[in-house]
Amino acid sequence: MASPSDQTAKIIDGKEIAHTIRSEIAEEVRGLSEKHGKVPGLAVVIVGDRKDSQTYVNTKRKACAEVGIKSFDVGLPEEVSEADLITKVHELNSNPDIHGILVQLPLPKHINEENVLGAISIDKDVDGFHPLNIGKLAMKGREPLFLPCTPKGCLELLARSGVQIKGQRAVVVGRSNIVGLPVSLLLLKADATVSIVHSHTKDPEAIIREADIVIAACGQAHMIKGNWIKPGAAVIDVGTNAVSDPSKKSGYRLVGDVDFAEASKVAGFITPVPGGVGPMTVAMLLRNTVDGAKRVFGQ
Repeated sequence: MASPSDQTAKIIDGKEIAHTIRSEIAEEVRGLSEKHGKVPGLAVVIVGDRKDSQTYVNTKRKACAEVGIKSFDVGLPEEVSEADLITKVHELNSNPDIHGILVQLPLPKHINEENVLGAISIDKDVDGFHPLNIGKLAMKGREPLFLPCTPKGCLELLARSGVQIKGQRAVVVGRSNIVGLPVSLLLLKADATVSIVHSHTKDPEAIIREADIVIAACGQAHMIKGNWIKPGAAVIDVGTNAVSDPSKKSGYRLVGDVDFAEASKVAGFITPVPGGVGPMTVAMLLRNTVDGAKRVFGQ
């Protein structure tokens, strides 16, 4: 860990920023309830009993309760058929009390993820993964109904930390459908000059060194070294990697895709792992749910 004397980067505290956003959302939900006698509703569908998925779902459930959003929990067995899952999604689409539907990924191998996500009504696609929402995100002059939560959270962290995006050179490390691709499109929409580094990129270090903004989302512990970072750059680390640590009760600790100890000596802004992007993802899910409800309520 960098000592205070050689740590120059301002820490972007995702927990604190997410807490502020949740307070703003709770106030909005109270206003909607008073004006319309209804509150936003979020349905979370979980298939099977994966421990990590259960943890994510519990976090989302608690966050909903905290801001006054009504939570609809749908748990289905691991062996549920794709057809039955899609039928359940259609039921949720037609429920007027539900303004957002989230199907927790990954799904069991026998279910086609694309078919299920495509079955969610675009008006309730609070994850922002519907092909029409992603398609509009990719087009100039078009606005999707919802933006994917983690990428939206990354840009919100930059904005609330006073980091300028317009005209800056941004490098996204990773090209997944969940983070890398949509965050690169969002940065482009915000007038950054964007490069994407992926597994077939030659000399990634040289490209990352030119970045004013680095979004790391490759899922490789400490891949990005401190000397890869341009002095004063803003670094958003989406990576959450478990590495062995015998000193911890669990036997592991979570680290990012960026070597925080080294990078924090060089960067201008940096997110910690954990506590950086994670809390923002949930906050943006709540934000999307409230925005979906406001469209229905006519606000």
